[in-house]
Amino acid sequence: MLVTNLEIVPGRKVKDHLGLVQGSTVRAKHVGRDIAASFKNVFGGELKGYTELLNDSRQEAIERMKAQAESIGANAVLNVRFSTSSVAQGAAELFVYGSAVVLED
Repeated sequence: MLVTNLEIVPGRKVKDHLGLVQGSTVRAKHVGRDIAASFKNVFGGELKGYTELLNDSRQEAIERMKAQAESIGANAVLNVRFSTSSVAQGAAELFVYGSAVVLED
């Protein structure tokens, strides 16, 4: 399954457009990560716990989007975009969406 933020794929033709597909995950902050982050706020540096949390969240949302695309017969998702929103205090949704298409071989 090809997943790209491009609107077209060079050298490939879109045979069929199947519609919008999406994937999301809602994650809450972890107390241990909050404690480590508070120290980083004082001394500076990357918040590795949050970086890992966001990477895992993005991957999970992408896998859910790909599964939805596969279920309708797509072999690619084009024009992929990400969005985040706060759902509750300490919890956020990571949302990914794109256009499911069938590319010619």
